[in-house]
Amino acid sequence: MPPSWQVFNIKLIINLGVKQFTGPEVYRFRVGAFECRALRDGTFTYPNPAALLFANAPRERLREALRGHGVRLERWGEWVSPYTCLMINTGRHRVLVDTGRLLQNLQAEGISAEEIDTVVITHGHPDHIGGNIVKGRPAFPRAHFVMWEREWDFWTSEPSLKELKVEEHVKKILVTSAVNNLLPIRGQLQLLDHEGEIMPGIHAVVAPGHTPGHIALDVSSGGERMLAVADAAIHPLHLERPDWYSAVDLYPAQAIATRRRLLDRASAEEMLVAAFHFPFPGLGRIVQEEGSWRWQPISKP
Repeated sequence: MPPSWQVFNIKLIINLGVKQFTGPEVYRFRVGAFECRALRDGTFTYPNPAALLFANAPRERLREALRGHGVRLERWGEWVSPYTCLMINTGRHRVLVDTGRLLQNLQAEGISAEEIDTVVITHGHPDHIGGNIVKGRPAFPRAHFVMWEREWDFWTSEPSLKELKVEEHVKKILVTSAVNNLLPIRGQLQLLDHEGEIMPGIHAVVAPGHTPGHIALDVSSGGERMLAVADAAIHPLHLERPDWYSAVDLYPAQAIATRRRLLDRASAEEMLVAAFHFPFPGLGRIVQEEGSWRWQPISKP
């Protein structure tokens, strides 16, 4: 159970799918021969971020850790989180990793929805599936959607979410969003039940805990590699304090074990890392330190 002071209150949020937009923002980079884009899908302002992000953190230790990030706990009333999706052009395939209201960003890049042939869904939360559907139909009409089978089964079985330490109306939003944004893609859906290659150079990595079927992606080309961790770490402080979990981690112990495994992998293999909620473009390296890790963001040109 989280400490009594850590009760996540999200009353200010009406719909978790609503985001604030600051206009298209795209960061282009390469992984070997793959042309990649980090697409900023707006931001969202979360109230009471300490309770959301670090549900089990002792207050004094959290205060000290946040101070190292230039944040004063008592004044940290809001957290503005970026939402960053990925587009990967392998040469043969155009792959979108997670969806949001980013069609305008794709269009600004000269990419139509019809050109996306694969959409990988890392998990079923609204900020990762909110762009699946437009006017009741799949937003990417020629794409096949890829998702972990257990994740699909979980969200389409009317889950109670009783394990989450959030208010009941938030749980209802999560379930309603899943139904609205997942069921209409059934005819285009490919379900995964084991780790492995989705297509040449893009591998699914099982990463449960945040949700039952949360996945990461291992992207490799020309001797270069990237690990897209989605929500296995939501804030850079989760690297320094890997045993602090968020209020929306459905299975905290499993989420912590997954995080440690992915961070070990990324640091040991010197992989580029993409993190959905980290400061845009959410790209960097994982530096291992004694008992923990540190985020080293890329230097943008």
